[in-house]
Parts: sequence; C-alpha cells; structure tokens
Amino acid sequence: MANKRANNSAEHPALRAVRESGTGKVKVAVSDIDGILRGKYLHIDKFLGAAQPHPNGGFGFCDVVFGWDANDHCYDNATLTGWQHGFPDALARLDLDTFRNVPWDDGVPFFLGDFVTPAGEPSPICPRQTLKRVLKRAEKLGVLPMAGMEFEWFNFAETPQSWAAKQGVGPEPITPGMFGYSLLRMNHKREFFKALMDEMPLFGVPIEGLHTETGPGVYEVAIAFGEALEQADRAILFKTGAKEIGARFGVMPSFMAKWNQQLPGCSGHIHQSLSDGKTNLFFDAKSPRKMSKLFESYLAGQCGFLMEMAPMFWPTINSYKRLVDGFWAPVKPTWGMDNRTASFRVIAGSPKATRLETRCPGADVNPYLAMAAVIAAGLHGVEQGLKLTQPPITGTNQGADDIPRAPRTLIETTQVFRQSDVARDWFGDDFVDHFAATREWEWRQWLDGVTDWELKRYFEII
Repeated sequence: MANKRANNSAEHPALRAVRESGTGKVKVAVSDIDGILRGKYLHIDKFLGAAQPHPNGGFGFCDVVFGWDANDHCYDNATLTGWQHGFPDALARLDLDTFRNVPWDDGVPFFLGDFVTPAGEPSPICPRQTLKRVLKRAEKLGVLPMAGMEFEWFNFAETPQSWAAKQGVGPEPITPGMFGYSLLRMNHKREFFKALMDEMPLFGVPIEGLHTETGPGVYEVAIAFGEALEQADRAILFKTGAKEIGARFGVMPSFMAKWNQQLPGCSGHIHQSLSDGKTNLFFDAKSPRKMSKLFESYLAGQCGFLMEMAPMFWPTINSYKRLVDGFWAPVKPTWGMDNRTASFRVIAGSPKATRLETRCPGADVNPYLAMAAVIAAGLHGVEQGLKLTQPPITGTNQGADDIPRAPRTLIETTQVFRQSDVARDWFGDDFVDHFAATREWEWRQWLDGVTDWELKRYFEII
C-alpha cells in the first residue's frame, strides 16, 4: 500500500484528477491536416493504459486522418500515408498537460494528442508536432513565442439536417443586416452568446472579448494571450467547442473564410511577441517606434518570407475569395503602425502590450499550421539578423506600389510553398511534400466541381 501511494503521488496531476473523478470514459482528440479535430471516447482502463509514460504510452489511431480531406475523401497523391500502405494505425500519444473537462458534455475529461513514428520520434506530418518543432528551434534561440488568436465567424439558424436538405445553398443567418459591436444583436441570441462566454473558460479557453462584427450573424472572439502551443490548442478547441455549444441552441457556426461574395470574409488574426520568460523582447523604450531590433528582424522575416508559407494560413480554395480589395483583408505583405489595412500591424506602446498582429490568416486555418508559419517566418528573420528596410504603409496600401499582390489561387501559393527553401528548412521535406500534395488534391477537386455560379451564368444562355 505504501508503494502504491508513493507511485500515485508521483503521478501527473491530470491522471490523479481522472482517477478521482470516478468517470468511466475519457474523450481524446487529434488534429488532422485541415485543423479538424478527430477523436473518440476511451474507456477509463484503455485511457490509463494509453497515458503511461514513454515509451509504453500511446494508442493506435488510423493514419487516414492525414490521408483524407475535410470530406473524408482519400488522397491519391500522398506518399507517407495512403491506399498503398493500407492505412495502418499510427501511434498517438496523449499530452497530459492539455487536460480539461468538457462542461457541455457532463464534465467528461478531455485530452489532446500528438502522433509519433514507430521509432517514437515526432511525426513529420502531424500539425501539432510541426508547431512544436518550430517552438523547439525558438527555444534554441533563447526566446519564448507568445500568441493570441482572434476569429471572426458567421452563425446560421441551421442544423446538419436542414443544411443537407438545402444542398449547400441559402443558409439563414441568425440575425440580419450589418451591425458591428451591436448590443442589440448580442441580445438576440443571448443564451448562445452567454454560453460561449461562460463555458469556454471552463473548457480552458479563456476569452478576452466577444462581440458582433459587421455582417449578418457574425461574431468575433479574442482568445486570451498565452504561450504559442497553448494558444493553438485553445484556438482549435474554440472552433470545435463553438460548434458543439451552438448545436444546443439551433445555431450552426461557420469558420469558412468567405461564404458570400457581397459580405466581408472571416479573419483569423494572430498576435505575437517574443519573451525571455519574464520580459517582452519586442519592446524598446529608447526606440522612436518602441520596437526592439529583435522585433524589427522578426517583422522583416514575415514581410520577406511569410508568403512562401501561404497555404499554411490560406489552406482552402475559398481562402482566396477573402482576398478582395476594399474588404479589410490585406492583399499585400505590408506592415504599418496600428494600421488595420496592413498584413502586419505593429502595436507598439507599453512593455506589456507591444506586439505584432499578423492579419493575413482567415478563420479557416488549422491553428497549429498557421501559428507555425508566422512564427517560423519571423524567427527566420531573427536567425538571419534581417534589417527592416521595408517602410510602413499609411492608409490603405499607400506606399506599397512596388510590393507584389498576394496570389489569388491555392495552386499558385502551393507551387511557391513546395519550392521554398525556408519552408523546407523550418518544417522539413516530409511535411512540405505531404502538405503540398494535400493542397494540390484540394485544387483538383475544385477543378472537377460544377458550381452554382456556372449554372447561373451558362445554363440557359449558352
């Protein structure tokens, strides 16, 4: 009995909490390539076996989660997974530090996991492991990336059944009109709004702010700042959690980048700074702009190289429909001082608040991959000691005449990404080749599709 108590006392606190909860099951999840959480319930005994320390810990999870698209159609061009390998189990290991309870699921314990290779090494194509590799390199540089994410998303009075019956046409927003920062519209679905504010923090996703945005039924959330991996966890959990909570109120949230040509798109802004564990290394009181040299190099890295990683933050066909002049989404790799029309908005002031807001990504991102891309591009600038020679824009792209516009299609950015030495240096050849193949697949599905635009334009007249 004494030995058992000693072993239990050395247990991870999350395991003790699960044992003491008396639960019979645990919910676990992993991120697929598109940032969709794929998961299952595990019986408590199975969970406790899977949660054993390395090298014995882990459980089998079909590697098809990296071999199919968002609609469960298997890629025909992947090499690391696919029909040719028979879709075996991959080893998923639980990160016990991700423990939380799901308030809207009777408080069931919940954990996120990562994939590892048969040799026990981090999987080269696991999105969460990709971000962790970038953060490990940051650690070698002596910096700790901090981040915060914001999402805009539309909410519809739909269910999976009603939406299927409409065959993808004419979703009904929960409120009409263009009414940003509206207390009136917040009140219309106040129980849903309150549930997001009250239940997300209980789920380990603290919210700094939540309000309506400009558009019918659109909200914006700001997730509390934190270490980059924790922030990406919070972001992917928020997207799934909002959908699960919304279903309770007859609301279907959509994080699609642009659902309607006449309306603004949905952003997924990422705020960043670098810390030494105590101090914000982006702040310099002696600088006229309050920007440290480190901050300037980080920003120079994003200005110079982030577009080479574009499929990681513009991952879908629809992502590029958001990149329209006059609709807030930035269309050039520009920076500015507190300028919301720039891709990179420098917010410089107090030691605590000085940070970079990267405004390129949309709400349709895989948070792990988008976070990995922006931090890698910035840290590449730090590693190379890049100087910030590009001047800030003023107004909307004033001073950006010589800066090329971002590509408008997924296949263009994917081709650049595949050829990027910087992307290969930071993410590895296996990840770049696999992710590029998945985006090429996505493009081919689009080429084969027949859209309502084509029917309206050609059906009768041609």
